[in-house]
Order: sequence, then C-alpha cells, then structure tokens
Amino acid sequence: MTTNAALLARRTAATARGVSVATQVFIDRAENAEIWDVEGKRYIDFAGGIAVLNTGHRHPKVMQAVYAQLERFTHAAFQVTAYEPYIALAERLNARAPFPGPARTLFFTTGAEAVENAVKISRAATGRTAVIAFTGAFHGRTLLTMAMTGKVAPYKKSFAPLPGEVYHLPFPIPHYGVTVEDSLKALQFLFKADVEPERVAAIILEPVQGEGGFHAAPPELVRALRKICDENGILLISDEVQAGFGRTGKLFGIEHSGVAPDLITIAKSLAGGFPLSGVVGRAEVMDAAAPGGLGGTYAGSPPACAAALAVLDVIDEENLLQRAAHLGAKVRTRLEALERRNDIEPIGHIRGLGSMMAFDLVESRGSDAPRGEANLLSARALQGGLLLLSCGLYGETVRLLYPLTIPEAQLDEGLDILEQALTTAERT
Repeated sequence: MTTNAALLARRTAATARGVSVATQVFIDRAENAEIWDVEGKRYIDFAGGIAVLNTGHRHPKVMQAVYAQLERFTHAAFQVTAYEPYIALAERLNARAPFPGPARTLFFTTGAEAVENAVKISRAATGRTAVIAFTGAFHGRTLLTMAMTGKVAPYKKSFAPLPGEVYHLPFPIPHYGVTVEDSLKALQFLFKADVEPERVAAIILEPVQGEGGFHAAPPELVRALRKICDENGILLISDEVQAGFGRTGKLFGIEHSGVAPDLITIAKSLAGGFPLSGVVGRAEVMDAAAPGGLGGTYAGSPPACAAALAVLDVIDEENLLQRAAHLGAKVRTRLEALERRNDIEPIGHIRGLGSMMAFDLVESRGSDAPRGEANLLSARALQGGLLLLSCGLYGETVRLLYPLTIPEAQLDEGLDILEQALTTAERT
C-alpha cells in the first residue's frame, strides 16, 4: 500500500521546495465535504482546496456536465474555434453582474491571470498605468500580482525587483489600529506624495480579504472609494477570486456594500474544482482592449466552462446563498461560545460574511495581540481528522472553508474536532 510517508519522500525528491504543502496528507479520493488519504484515513474538509469547493468535492451535477463535455471535445482554444459553453457562461455571468448596464466577460485559467488582465483592461480603458491596492491583500503569484499583493513573506521574498506603478494603502482593521478614516487619509497623502490621481488606472480590493485574514472591507470604505474613483476617472476592481460564488451569502462579495464596481475578477469556486478564472466588467471598459490583446491557449477550458455552468445551477437549485448565511450563523454561534470559555486556547475577533468565517488566536482572553500559531492549531486539528487553513498578517487566523453543501452533521463533527484541538493545545 502507498503511504503518506512514502509519497512525502517522493515529493521532496521530485518537486521544487518553493511549492510548500500545508500538510503531509496525500489525498486518494473525496466526496462533498470528506476526503480520504492514501492510507484510508477520513478527514472533514474545512479547506476546500483553498476556497475552490463551495459546491463540494465532485458534485454530481458538476461531474455530469464535465463528463458530457468530455464526450464532445476537450480543447479547441477559443481564439481558434469558439464554442458554446464559453459563450453561455459569459451570458449567465453578465446577467448576474452587480452593476447597471451591459456587461462583458472573458475567461482565463488562474486567479492571477484574471487580476493581471483586469489591470491590462484598466490601462487600455483609461490610458493610465498606476494601480492602488491594500496591505494584507493577496492577488496572485505572478510578478505583477505579487507587486499588488500586500504581504512580503512568503510571496515576495527573494523575487525583487517587482513591477513599479503599484501602490498600497493600509487596509482598515480596527484591532490593528487602522480605521477607514486612516485608509482614506493615506489615499489622499498618496495622491500628494507619490502618484497623482490622473495617473491611476484602477483601485483594487477584495470585498473580504483572503490571505490577509478574512477581514471584510467596511461598506463606508467601498462607498468612499467609488466616489473617489468617479471623481478622478479611476476604475474600481473587486477581486472576488476567494469571496465569490456564494461564500459570503451573495454571489459576489461586493454586493454586501451596495457599491457597483467596474470590473470583477473571478476564479476558485467558479468551476467546482476545475481550473477557470475570468473578468466580468462594464461593456465599455471591457471592450477597450483591441482584438488579440487578451486571451490564452487554455483560457476558458471547455470542461471547466461546462462545470461552471453546472455550479451556477447548483447555487440556485440548492439555495446555496441562503445556506451560506445559515451555516455561517451556526458557526459563529459555536465560535462565540468557545471564545467565552476559560479552558481552551484564547481566541477572538470572530468575523465573517456568510460562510467566509474566521477567528484569531490571541495572547490572552480579550486581548487584541495576535498569536501567530494558527498553523500549529491546524496541525492538531489534522490529527483529529479535520483539514483547516491558517492565514492573517501574523499567521494568527484560522479560516473555515467548508463546502456550502456540507451536511450539518459533518459541520458539527468538524467543529467538535476544532474544539478538541483548542482544548488540548499546549502553550509554547
């Protein structure tokens, strides 16, 4: 029998060390919210392949759609011979776009590609070059998206120089001592000290930061950014790669703010586990790039487009937006009960929209001081059969990314394991 240890040895010998792996578990099969490793051990999945599986592992409707597409063709390159699944998916997303007027969509393969192309489109539409992002943001691992990402380690370390004309504002997080007013003052200072607004093509933000710690952008910040963008001819990009497709209880996370962006980047849970990303935007902005300026050989893969069409059906037919809110409320209640207990590791700052839930490890009960050992808690949970991911600027945050299709009994089972991992923790 193949073992985790044997595969770990092979991985170490065969793959570059720059690709880190959060666990030493090697998956053999999966179904909805459960995975089994090569040794047969079962785990509840609260990681979702990093927010990719809002509809769970191998949803039957998604699998059926992919099988049907595989029987027809697997690849054509949309720029050579176009195909209906790409067009049909664009039509569905255009109809759901959270802004007025006609929309256009185009597809890629990864979230980083989507973000890079949103910047390209913004530059073409405005004739400007600069981009403003936020501290704590994660936008990808290519050179441009690394420059836009607001966290050095591990993403930027050793990879300098990065592309210029990218500027960062402090993201408002009250327990870090940063308010919305601070962020907006920093933007005005940036306009005075570093880049005039007439040179800025776009401001990009995540409606809920992912790697930065699941911090939601306050609606008053998003409204203020929209006003500033309108006054200065700047485009507003909502990076929905992690927050999109039902995770927050809305199809797009930006919908919680009531603000209409100009462009939206999408990926991860869009295609239920198949690699697909895209940009959805206002038609007049999206059409600024000349023919041939956008695209990619594998962009908009036919099986992935078929999967994404099925994902949209599942979200609607299984009421996953409402279910995200229901499950998130249940998780919040459980976490708040744990926060009040004195016999477990101190936790705090329970937060989230819908089922994009997280909490922090803190130095003491009621403290704001982060304790950067979320990875150790994840390791203890793994031993108990729960797959978790950490994040946050200081490595203090535990994020919960269970499928929105998870049976409630399995959600409770996962939370029980999490509680046990907090109870048995030893302070270092």
